[in-house]
Amino acid sequence: MEDTVTLIALLIPCLIVAIVFHEVAHGYVAMLLGDPTASERGRLTLNPIRHVDPVGTLLVPGALLLAGAPAFGWAKPVPVNQYRLRNPRYGMMAVALAGPASNFVLATLGAILIGVLSAINEASILVEGNVFGTVLTMFLLINIFLGLFNLLPIPPFDGSHIVGGLLPDRLRFHWARLQQVGIFLLVGVIAYSWLFGTGWLETLLLPPLGLAMGLFLHLADIVSGL
Repeated sequence: MEDTVTLIALLIPCLIVAIVFHEVAHGYVAMLLGDPTASERGRLTLNPIRHVDPVGTLLVPGALLLAGAPAFGWAKPVPVNQYRLRNPRYGMMAVALAGPASNFVLATLGAILIGVLSAINEASILVEGNVFGTVLTMFLLINIFLGLFNLLPIPPFDGSHIVGGLLPDRLRFHWARLQQVGIFLLVGVIAYSWLFGTGWLETLLLPPLGLAMGLFLHLADIVSGL
């Protein structure tokens, strides 16, 4: 139990950083493309208080970890008005892509930091008992997972907005309507998977997650020169 609490204490700050940057990236790109809504509402800030959802950012990930389930979470969505974008269709695709892209950038910075600290230490910090290694490994996993998870073409994930922008007008209208109930469908499918052990989510995400983790750790090895 003590180990689980420690794990949660280390994971939550990593999750908050990943989610906050993800949401700010959406709002910042929207502003660059003509929609200042997020800025007008004070959401273009790295202050976590402005973004953290007590349930989605703290309670849900903590409860999932305690239950031994994969942890995921969410923040308060940054407001984006697609009709204020200079090109609503392709602008929304760019805004959606910005969130996962920010997570991959953070993972890259985390891998570089692992390499630098390992070089200073003259040995890899990714060993049992090294707190920095543990935290940075979690940081990598969380950002890679959030980036990949949000690219799934399932409403209301970012990937669904990218798919929506590629669809013809007639299909895009119906796809947009699906966004309104997508979160309920997703929660239902995930709950069914965990309750009955179908494991579809792990089968879908674990291979690319492992591949991406390997690539980022390889980058860390290159930086460390070890």
